[in-house]
Amino acid sequence: MAGIDAERQFIPIRIAIMTMSDSRSLADDTSGSYLERVIGEAGHALADRKLVRDDAMQIRQIIQGWIEDPSIDCVITTGGTGFTGRDVTPEAVKPLFEKEIEGFSILFHMLSYQKVGTSTIQSRACGGVARGTYIFCLPGSTGACKDAWEGILKFQLDIRHRPCNFVEIIPRLEEHRK
Repeated sequence: MAGIDAERQFIPIRIAIMTMSDSRSLADDTSGSYLERVIGEAGHALADRKLVRDDAMQIRQIIQGWIEDPSIDCVITTGGTGFTGRDVTPEAVKPLFEKEIEGFSILFHMLSYQKVGTSTIQSRACGGVARGTYIFCLPGSTGACKDAWEGILKFQLDIRHRPCNFVEIIPRLEEHRK
């Protein structure tokens, strides 16, 4: 049965947040602020937080830096996952993935469908792993970030979650490089 194993000790991870927006500032970035709050409430550490314009090269460069930083375990982005001309997050980030986590997108859409129906089709939310760092790209709406956090990430980023979780396999993500 899925759930939290109270016998296990919680292990905090370090998470970086990036918001993609041409119209917001950190002061009115409700999605990034939501993610920062729930990450802290869960007991994890905020490694960094940035707001960048919808520019694929800038997005990729910052995320590449976070991937190369051994103290960052996870990156969560919000925004730019639609399919308008300025939505470039998947194009910027997916080339960095060594492995895509297809199930993340599938589960996100299942959860989102329960809230917004067929409108979930307008998101290209995705997840992957690059050099031992988890990366999750979420839509820019606070509701979508809440769906992803409450329905998926708060469990998979908690080592106490059973039957399995992302945290317990962090030490094995780079075993092919040894």
